[in-house]
Amino acid sequence: MVAFSVSRRTREIAVRMALGARVRDALGLLLKESAVLVGMGVVVGAAAALALGRLIGSLLYGVEPFDPISPVAVAVVLPAVALTAALVPARRAARIDPSRALRDE
Repeated sequence: MVAFSVSRRTREIAVRMALGARVRDALGLLLKESAVLVGMGVVVGAAAALALGRLIGSLLYGVEPFDPISPVAVAVVLPAVALTAALVPARRAARIDPSRALRDE
């Protein structure tokens, strides 16, 4: 999803770079937007897990509905993996040559 979003914003990033944005600025912008999306996903997922915990708990064998280890593990591991995955397309976009990107569009 992040790679698609970055590819759709190639022209915008190229214009920012042409106007003097540094690689660090573009990378920070893209990672910040990814972090916001991941954060919203974690919050919505945690709320859904709490709301549906009792319903799903009756279907599971040997698992407590409010097992604290699983939500904490997901809340830590998921953002780390998602931001690591976002780093690759963000680095590629931040190193774009503005004149080539604008010419290709």
